[in-house]
Amino acid sequence: MKPQGPLKGVKVIEFVGLGPAPFCAMMLSDMGADVIRVDRKGALGGGHADVLGRGRRSIALDLKDEAELALCRDLIGKADILLEGYRPGVMERLGLGPDVALAANPALVYGRMTGWGQYGPLAHAAGHDINYVALSGALGAIGSKEQPAVPLNLVGDFGGGAMYLAFGVLAALHHARTHGEGQVVDAAIVDGAVSLMASQHQLAAVGLWSPERGRNLLDGAAHFYTVYQCADGGHVSIGPLEPEFYALLCEKLGVDAQALPADWSGRNWEEARPVFADLFRQKTRDEWCELLEGTDVCFAPVLNYEESAAHPHMRERGSYAEPGGVRQPAPAPRFSRTPGAIQGPAPVPGADREAILADWGV
Repeated sequence: MKPQGPLKGVKVIEFVGLGPAPFCAMMLSDMGADVIRVDRKGALGGGHADVLGRGRRSIALDLKDEAELALCRDLIGKADILLEGYRPGVMERLGLGPDVALAANPALVYGRMTGWGQYGPLAHAAGHDINYVALSGALGAIGSKEQPAVPLNLVGDFGGGAMYLAFGVLAALHHARTHGEGQVVDAAIVDGAVSLMASQHQLAAVGLWSPERGRNLLDGAAHFYTVYQCADGGHVSIGPLEPEFYALLCEKLGVDAQALPADWSGRNWEEARPVFADLFRQKTRDEWCELLEGTDVCFAPVLNYEESAAHPHMRERGSYAEPGGVRQPAPAPRFSRTPGAIQGPAPVPGADREAILADWGV
């Protein structure tokens, strides 16, 4: 494995968990970091189907064995970044908490991924993505008037969790390399989900957002920023927020834009929505694509993930990769000088012990 990308030379040690922390490690690996997974002895896994585990090497350690624990501390002493996604206190009980790690490696960035955070009344309670997003206010803002809609685990685990962990550890790495000071990064999904709501808080501050779901510009209530069903049961999305784009959409639909204006206040949304809904039901999704796709009406068909991979735009950009015949997202974002790459399939747990110890000088 020959890492390439803007993070080439960065050493990361990952304590294997679920969801957001592995996704963060995947992104760092895609960008060229040398990511070592600490697996349990006897763990199963590996191969191309383990998408979140791609691009790493693995060492299996029994952390209840003093010699293995000492070896783990030696690896931490060589690392730039440590990632863990356990409940608060677990790493401390293993003898691998931040105090121990930073004493051995003062420039270490110690990234901690949790749902509720390292402190607070809920810090030690069990939870999952849906709970963190619910507490943040994001879940309450998504869906119909009647009921919130679960946004997969994109807003919590991966948006508010993994992305903020990656941003945090790389910001801390910059500080460590400038000043020689490591630190702990407390990445809580609930904090990240709140941060992702910044634009809604801004809109509320200027009187353009209501706490009531299904009444706002960007939550599907506006007739010009929503999803419509087509004649074949498929769906399309429209979002012409600017007046000139809305005027073009109305022209193509044969609608009087002056009679049904795109008023951000919501004044005519309930009147206009059934008019647009009836129009979109008159053609199939493919027919609407033929008429509207690629124009400035701010249009796209609603695709499932298999259709997305086959779309000409996604194919030309190489948005998907298929290593080992397993379709998965290609590394993102793109770099002009130091492109990222999938460094390899997920490792068999423990398979790289000797190579890791040699390469890291342990």
